Amino acid sequence: MHLDVLFTNGDITTLDPERPTASRMGVLGGVLVGLDDDLDGCTAADVIDLRGAPVVPGFHDAHHHLSMRGQRSLQLDLRPSAVTSMDALRTAVREHAERLPEGAWVRGHGYDQNRLGGAHPTRAELDALTGGRPAWLAHNSAHMGVVNTAAIRAMGFADPRALPDVPGGTVERDATGAPTGLLTEQAQSLVYRVLRPQPIEDFVRAIELGSELALSEGLTSITEPGIAGRLTGNGPADLHAFMIARERGVLGVRATVMPEMAALHDIDGSEPGFGLDLGLRTGLGDDHLRVGAVKLFSDGSLIGRTASMCCDYADAVGNRGFTQDDPERLREQISRAHRAGWQIATHAIGDAAVQLVLDAYARAQRQVPRADARHRIEHCGVTSDAQIAEIARLGVVPVPQGRFVDELGDGIIAALGEERAQLAYRQLSFLRAGVEVPGSSDCPVVEGAPLLGIHALVNRETAAGQVLGAEERLTPLQALRAYTRGSAYADHQEHRKGRLARGMLADFTVLSEDLTRVDRRAIKDVEVLATVVGGEVKHNRLGLSA
Repeated sequence: MHLDVLFTNGDITTLDPERPTASRMGVLGGVLVGLDDDLDGCTAADVIDLRGAPVVPGFHDAHHHLSMRGQRSLQLDLRPSAVTSMDALRTAVREHAERLPEGAWVRGHGYDQNRLGGAHPTRAELDALTGGRPAWLAHNSAHMGVVNTAAIRAMGFADPRALPDVPGGTVERDATGAPTGLLTEQAQSLVYRVLRPQPIEDFVRAIELGSELALSEGLTSITEPGIAGRLTGNGPADLHAFMIARERGVLGVRATVMPEMAALHDIDGSEPGFGLDLGLRTGLGDDHLRVGAVKLFSDGSLIGRTASMCCDYADAVGNRGFTQDDPERLREQISRAHRAGWQIATHAIGDAAVQLVLDAYARAQRQVPRADARHRIEHCGVTSDAQIAEIARLGVVPVPQGRFVDELGDGIIAALGEERAQLAYRQLSFLRAGVEVPGSSDCPVVEGAPLLGIHALVNRETAAGQVLGAEERLTPLQALRAYTRGSAYADHQEHRKGRLARGMLADFTVLSEDLTRVDRRAIKDVEVLATVVGGEVKHNRLGLSA
């Protein structure tokens, strides 16, 4: 057999139980056609020496806002890693605004009130900092943000007091009824109606930038959890933008995109009766770009205290968060999408929201049984033992973020209290229940590098150094499986990726250290030396060449 590429001299962890390790891989047409002795006698157009470096299946982030990451890379960075106090945030906003033309929007992202003394910036503060320019500062959760008076005027309200309340969200007001500037959940649609959609070329550029960053971190696949929606994506032509990016060769990672429920509609006279035009649904596409689950929102943010909880927040007595829509409407949407053949991915963080979604999935299955529907709960933030058992029984895929413990864990503890915080973003409990758990980050809400995610799954330490849920720690091998086979399973793609074996896509990541041998506290320091997608070297710090 004449191969396209023969990779040699690798320390390869395959995650294939029939052949756990290898040193050689042969690629033809972007697919692995053999390992080690399978390749005896084969020739190749190119032979690439991996120089003894550790190799693992390509990382797959099951919840990664690739396009938002690209967009935010062009905005003012207000994450805790960039600003450490409210004074620093004010200075950053003022200096950034002064560099902008008159009338230009001041766009910032990533601030966390939990790391700024518990307070959000205010409309009045932004008015004083932005020189009359409209401003929108997005919270790191992407579930809220702050506008100034000029932004409210750009929305069409000359009097800020005329800013309307929005079902499924909140417009925070002061004692006089004037808006403070803070918009949560669905109320964010007020500003997004003005800011979206951005020009298609700008959105394609954002996809390109996000893809470049992902490849540099060893990602070969991502699942984009929301396009063409009210809260996620850019506009109704989002899939078109991803197709353009793919055609131009700037979508370097494999992408599964989730249309938001708002994009689905009644289809008169068709068999599904509900969905995208032409009956398009989960599974359309190919190995590089495909349509995945439909994305819904049930609640909000844990650190923003808008996630729907069964109990009061520990630091906000009387507040249990809220659902973004009427519960019966949510159940009906889930049932309709289920009947139409969609995989469903519902955002649910609070335990009350998780239960609502589980009940809705169970009802949909009773009404129209479907084998291996593999519906998902995005984040699945706070779960009881009983809920984990129900998740296993229903065949639901939870998508919790280990990275939230690292970057947001101190805010989680403050919100839930020490005892209930032990139920947050569980991992090992799911595995012990027989549930396949994917690896994900929710980037750019937190840093998206899979090695940071694996480090978090293994160590579970907050930014302040507190261990959160020690009994939920994974081994390095379990964490690696989550970011490879687990994420492929969540997308119904475990037959194509997630392990290195004959017939699988030739996607892999070359590392500086073996994750199963390095000290667990040093996993975050392991480097990505190369990223290979379909046998093609897409990121190359090792100097790999034929």
